[in-house]
Amino acid sequence: MKKLAGINSNKTLDIALNEAKEICNEDEKFCENIGTNGLKIIEEIYNKKKDTVNILTHCNAGWLATINWGTATSPIYHAHKKGIPVHVWVDETRPRNQGANLTSYELNEEEISNTIIADNTGGILMQRGEVDMCIVGTDRTLSNGDVCNKIGTYLKALAAHDNNVPFYVALPSSTIDWEINDAKDIPIEERNSEELSHVEGIDENNQLKKVLIYPKKKQCKKYSF
Repeated sequence: MKKLAGINSNKTLDIALNEAKEICNEDEKFCENIGTNGLKIIEEIYNKKKDTVNILTHCNAGWLATINWGTATSPIYHAHKKGIPVHVWVDETRPRNQGANLTSYELNEEEISNTIIADNTGGILMQRGEVDMCIVGTDRTLSNGDVCNKIGTYLKALAAHDNNVPFYVALPSSTIDWEINDAKDIPIEERNSEELSHVEGIDENNQLKKVLIYPKKKQCKKYSF
């Protein structure tokens, strides 16, 4: 039997698998705790409003991205399971459409009312009083509380602040960066500009197609996470 660094290969596999299971269980517990704490906030809004709680989220931070509950979606799922009527405004999250393709899919599977909106729609909805709270995930959080998430989150935070809409970040401790002290030093991923200049979709023949939507002579930058 082949040995790896003097350890039986089956034993190595068992060690790796057990570690993966521990990480999985830990992540699931983090997400569940986020949900039980976030549920209290949603309950408070519902008890005052006595009507459907409208929640806006950005990108995907659900069970497709984490384990079982998700982060930003966990309070929503907990509220739904408790019978609190919730409706979610789902940012499409151009250009990869994680909101439209992933978050809305999840919510539909959980039978939770949701509406996909263009990324720039959130501000006017907040101004009109159609958003009770915002919940987003986080890609990286600094020890001083600065949050870095999917591009576009900052604009939602500004709109929420301007319209006195509560804005919450569903934060697992695994996202905390203890080394960086200034949000301006957080590296921002710049991805292939084709993600911005092209769209993919299913045509009338049920075939996946990629289509250029910008002028052929174009310059674009795709900042992402």
